[in-house]
Amino acid sequence: MTQQKTRKTDKKSLKNKKLQNKRATTRTTAARHAVARKTATAQNAKPRVVVRNSPIHGRGVFAVNAIAKGARILEYTGERMSHAEADRRYSKLHEGSSHTMLFAANDEVVIDATRRGGPARWINHSCAPNCEADEEDGRVFINAIRAIRPGEELSYDYNLVLEERHTPKLKREHPCHCGARQCRRTLLGSKR
Repeated sequence: MTQQKTRKTDKKSLKNKKLQNKRATTRTTAARHAVARKTATAQNAKPRVVVRNSPIHGRGVFAVNAIAKGARILEYTGERMSHAEADRRYSKLHEGSSHTMLFAANDEVVIDATRRGGPARWINHSCAPNCEADEEDGRVFINAIRAIRPGEELSYDYNLVLEERHTPKLKREHPCHCGARQCRRTLLGSKR
């Protein structure tokens, strides 16, 4: 009787193990299929943007396909740090250059795209932009504020506000080259 009970228990244990293995295999297979679908979709998806030389300044980001008004295009990515750390790192910019790839995500976090940034770091300023930067939960997304044609360069208004007084000299140190009819001729925004 004890042997029969043990056999039944063994059969039951074996059945449970097989069922657990089947569930684990099913989950693993489902996960593999999900990754494969994601990879295939990413490989087959047409790129929305491309980085190349810009007539505005250095490199720029250009639409490959038409982009609809309101579309989320890119995320501004990079190393996340405090404002104090960003100030420490960039307190002494090269003489004559005010170029950084810093983006203040909010009052606590700055994103430094210098080393680990994505294509959004190459989006140039324009006084007549076709995009805007939108902060959401400490992340920064670039969204289209109007329809963007294929081949058109993406831009947003940097609207830089510095602590010091925005003197004519300071404005010249942060020149704008966007070429828009309403160009301010500086990347600096108005102090509020």
